Amino acid sequence: MLSRAPSSNSAPSSNVSNREILTHSAEETIAQGRQIGAALHAPLLVLLSGDLGAGKTTLTKGIVAGATGIPEEDVTSPTFTLVHKYEGKARVYHIDLYRISDLHDLETLGLEDVFSERAIVIVEWPDRLRLLSGWPILRISLDHVAPNDASENDRRIVIQELSRENLAATREP
Repeated sequence: MLSRAPSSNSAPSSNVSNREILTHSAEETIAQGRQIGAALHAPLLVLLSGDLGAGKTTLTKGIVAGATGIPEEDVTSPTFTLVHKYEGKARVYHIDLYRISDLHDLETLGLEDVFSERAIVIVEWPDRLRLLSGWPILRISLDHVAPNDASENDRRIVIQELSRENLAATREP
């Protein structure tokens, strides 16, 4: 199990309030991500949850662009590499745990090093993460909106800030 002592930094982790956002295209999802990213401050753990195809990586493109200033076109899914690092106005790590199947796989990623840095850490599939963190946490869930008049690109993004909460999310056996 990874652990991190609580940060002594008393500055707020973000200016992102708890809210629900509806987007109607990938471009709108990226634009919302840019606004979210611009309001984030390290250290911060961002937990992204949602089904496959819910828009987690699309939203992350905007978050990384907003936090670092790099173009969203340069942000790609770390599905096979598992961890991407972006440097700009802020340091951002994007971690995709979809392919993690056990604790050994998780330990080989070197996340202890990631959490020793002052960074914004975005984790897709956080249910596969075993972590105790003193960092502020921003939980974002995405899902498709399914009313009859909705398009397949309509997404609901729910944001919940959990300041300095200790997380002990464990993967279901």
